[in-house]
Order: sequence, then structure tokens, then C-alpha cells
Amino acid sequence: MKLTTLFKASFGTLLLSSALVSPAVLAETSVWKVSKGGDYLYVAGTVHLLPESAFPLPAEFDKAYTDSDTLVLETKIPEPTDTELQAAMLKAMSYSDSRSLSKVLSPEVYKQVSDYFAPYGVQLQQLDGYKPGFIMIQMLALEMMKAQMNGEGVDSHFDKQAKIDGKPQLYLESVESQINLLANMGDGYEDAFMKMNLEQFGDFKQYFSAMIDAWRAGDMARLNTLAVEPARQMDPMLYQALFVQRNQNWLPQIENMFGNSNKELVLIGGGHLAGEHSVLALLQQAGYKLEQVSL
Repeated sequence: MKLTTLFKASFGTLLLSSALVSPAVLAETSVWKVSKGGDYLYVAGTVHLLPESAFPLPAEFDKAYTDSDTLVLETKIPEPTDTELQAAMLKAMSYSDSRSLSKVLSPEVYKQVSDYFAPYGVQLQQLDGYKPGFIMIQMLALEMMKAQMNGEGVDSHFDKQAKIDGKPQLYLESVESQINLLANMGDGYEDAFMKMNLEQFGDFKQYFSAMIDAWRAGDMARLNTLAVEPARQMDPMLYQALFVQRNQNWLPQIENMFGNSNKELVLIGGGHLAGEHSVLALLQQAGYKLEQVSL
């Protein structure tokens, strides 16, 4: 995949390669101690889906979790048995007007998408009522399975651990807001959105591995190049919606976690910690001290 594609912007946010670095050699990872005077909390970048080989996680994650009283996630992780939420997701990602996938895509692009799904035994007509964002998620799921990289994510790992430990959890945004964000991807530029996805699956495993390496090493400059800048360059509106606006919405919530006796571990997608509009940049601009945790 080329780095300057909308697919990478979408993919990097959803999750967010030839190994670029050796994790065993590096002492840093995507965990930061954010302090104000003697008060502090942890902010850590995650990957929402990881291969089993990525576990165990870097020790810094466990340290931050153990040292924290409360786990803070982007949103509540739905239970697999939550059929009501699944129905709400399908509704949001379905057309409720006269539009359909075959109507918003040109015949040429529709055929290309159809040809992509054919080897998997999926007829695109079955998905005609769904929006391009939903189609992209299905394609991503197929690529993850094909690359054997569809394991548990950092968020899910600590969500389960917090439930076992009885550790309280807080959330930065609602599940509904995330669903709507994904559902509206590609709205108004459906052909370009799907073509960019279709063209870039060739080196999927290599790219995903590069993202994991950058995340594991705490290399935010590299993660910015891989996941954030493509969105900024290719679609400023997407960049604003996925990164800038959400980061700004989260900042006051994180600031409100100071001034009490609790210690929080805030887990957010790694892409939200990279670039000039990142949560880390906003915290630094607000006067907080940032230290990359290293054991």
C-alpha cells in the first residue's frame, strides 16, 4: 500500500509490515505519564486488533495498569451477545433512503468491488443496502483473517482484565458516536473511497506489521507518517472528523481526571497520540509534563 491513500487513513484509525525495528532492543513504548505537579495519570496508545504474536504486551502497559485505579477507554466495548447494539450498527450502516451501493458507485467501481468479494463466495448484491464504510470494514476483516492478524486488541485485553479485577471503567465517547463516524466514511466520494481501498490491499500484511512496530516502539513520528498524515493529505474533512475533533473533545475530559486521589490509565488508538494535533500535543500545550514510560 502507498502511504498517501485514504484507505490507510481509515485503516490506521480503525486499528490504530517488514519489521522496521526490533522491539526487544527498544526501551520505550506507547505509554506516557502525564503529570501536573504531584498529580499524574497515564495515557497509552493502542492497536485495536493485534496478532497473537504481539502478546505479551510491553511491560510498561502492565505497570501503568497496575498503578492505576481506573481504566479509561475510547468507548465501551460491546459484548458479543449484545444483539441490540449489533442491530443499531447495521441500521446506521444501511441506507434508509432511495440510495444503495449500486447507485452511489459507478458501474466500473461496483464491478471491481464485486470482483474483490467473489473469491470469498460473497455476492455484492447481498450487501447492496449497506454504505461504503460498512463494505470497507468487511474487506478489512477479510484481509485481517487472511493475514492471520485478527486477534485481540490492547483495549479488549485490559477491558477483560479490569472486569476480572473489579477495576472501574470510564469512557470518552459513546458507542453510537463511533458507529456513526464509521458509517459515514466515504459519504459523497464513494467511488474514490472504494477505489483507494481496492488498490491498496496488496501489501496489507507488510503495512500492518510496520504500524505494529511503530506503535510498540513508541515511535510517534513513524505512526504519524503511516496513519495520520495520509488522512490529512487526502481528505482534510476525514482528518478533522477522525483525529482533530475527537482529540479536542477528549482533552477536557482527561484534564478533569486531575485533582483527585485516583490514578487513571487512558487507552486510545495510537494514531491519536501522533502528529501536531494529537492528544499528547494538546496536553503539552496545556502545560502538562509528558514522560514516555520506560522500564
